[in-house]
Amino acid sequence: MQKIQSSFLSIITVFFFWGFLAASNGIFIPFCKTHFHLSQFQSQLIDSAFYGAYFIGSLLLYMMSLKLNTDIINKIGYKATIVLGLSISILGAIVMIPAVNSGSFAFILIAFFIIALGFSLQQTSANPLVLNLGNPATGSHRLNFAGSVNSFGTTIGPILVSVLLFGKAIASGTDKESAPISSINTLYIILAISFALAAVILFFTKMPKLQIEEEDTNMKVLKSPLHFIIGIILFLVALFCYSAISDYSQGSNNYLFLGSIGVFLIIVLVILTLQYQTIQKQKRFEEKKYPQVILGMLAIFVYVGVEVSIQSNLGSLLKLPDFGGLQDSEIGPYVSLYWGSLMIGRWTGSIGAFDLNKNLKLVLTIVVPFLALCLVLFMNHLNGADSSQFYKYIICVVFLIAAFFMGQQKPALTLIIFGALGTLAMLVGLLTSGQVSVFAFLSGGLFCSIMWPCIFSLATAGLGKYTSQASSFLIMMILGGAFIPPLQGLLADKMNIHISYIIPVVCFAFLTWYAFKVRGILKTEGIDYDAAETAAH
Repeated sequence: MQKIQSSFLSIITVFFFWGFLAASNGIFIPFCKTHFHLSQFQSQLIDSAFYGAYFIGSLLLYMMSLKLNTDIINKIGYKATIVLGLSISILGAIVMIPAVNSGSFAFILIAFFIIALGFSLQQTSANPLVLNLGNPATGSHRLNFAGSVNSFGTTIGPILVSVLLFGKAIASGTDKESAPISSINTLYIILAISFALAAVILFFTKMPKLQIEEEDTNMKVLKSPLHFIIGIILFLVALFCYSAISDYSQGSNNYLFLGSIGVFLIIVLVILTLQYQTIQKQKRFEEKKYPQVILGMLAIFVYVGVEVSIQSNLGSLLKLPDFGGLQDSEIGPYVSLYWGSLMIGRWTGSIGAFDLNKNLKLVLTIVVPFLALCLVLFMNHLNGADSSQFYKYIICVVFLIAAFFMGQQKPALTLIIFGALGTLAMLVGLLTSGQVSVFAFLSGGLFCSIMWPCIFSLATAGLGKYTSQASSFLIMMILGGAFIPPLQGLLADKMNIHISYIIPVVCFAFLTWYAFKVRGILKTEGIDYDAAETAAH
């Protein structure tokens, strides 16, 4: 047990970095929009590069496994895959330094891509590893705890990046939109060193052998998800080729970049299709269907997309007079509160990961969210922000606490409740303006907070040695963070930024439906994590 606990604590260090950097994009996007004179759609390409790399990285890993006829993660181990991913992220952080100094937005996108490429390997291994370091039925609690560490990174990320870019502009009220972009160098030097330390710690940490790390000399392949991935790549090829043709006809300089991506995807599609035919001839497809994987892929796509899209477009919303009329340098506290909302929810959700009596859990479920909110406000106060403007947000936290009690620590039921409340919050934000609307959109972070572990545990339920394959597919679907934010940005350019928040409404509604659907599917297979959760508590 002690060995498992030490392994778990070592793994969750990487969760911090994912959150830190992902949340920092919320400050970096409006900064780059101003610095490079970008449209709202173009500014969202930072998210496209960052989250698109998750898709490419997981896809390449999966294609290598198909080619070698062995599950690479199961063969080399989950820990080794995480260390390899950290090494790639170190390279990306180093590349970011000359990219920032060059003043080239395209070069910066490439550096983001490399960093996230490493993250894709880390996430593909770390999530199933955390789920299976103990009873899989209670794995969502461990992922919630790991997510709470991730959320701590998302909370301090916007604050630190805001200070690096603007200094204490918030406190002074000075507009520092003209701050040199080279001021971000220090962040990536720190990140490169931090990634290296995390890699060293993990390398020397002994991990227990897991049941899911079964070597298979004749790798069986999950058929339906592979069909789904081929379909997605075909769609992406068509989308990028259309964009390139459109740009070329309008005399844009982006057509070469978009065309190159299209050609790359065509090559990947051809290789994957040929590999599919080879697998079919060798009769290596797993005949049993796992619909929870396909649905989980869609759910991860939508969940990551809505989580990222709410905050990525938030900066432009807050610049409007009806929603605050803020400058770039004043957006940081709001982005920090959004990601802090995920921390509040995940800290509360992680209580179930500890062996505590019922009464203590009850007390902590009430106390922890308020303590987490106080921490977020205090950190913003230290940065010079007026935290009193966020005191009324406590009402949203009360709704979160009620949702946890209603969910009873059951993954599917919790997902249903949080999805429904997220839908309601986005509708309130659409139908109002001012502080009520802003707080409603910010509360999307509260209701997104525990969705990832719930979706991931339900999607991989009962898969055994196929867990790493399913994990690869699920991590590919972080691609949602590359598409849904630009989709909302495009709608904002065509109409307005406020109306564009209809996109999160649709996303939360889908996630609510998904929770109902997957719960029924798993019950037909004799898997009921909700019942297991009840028995465990």
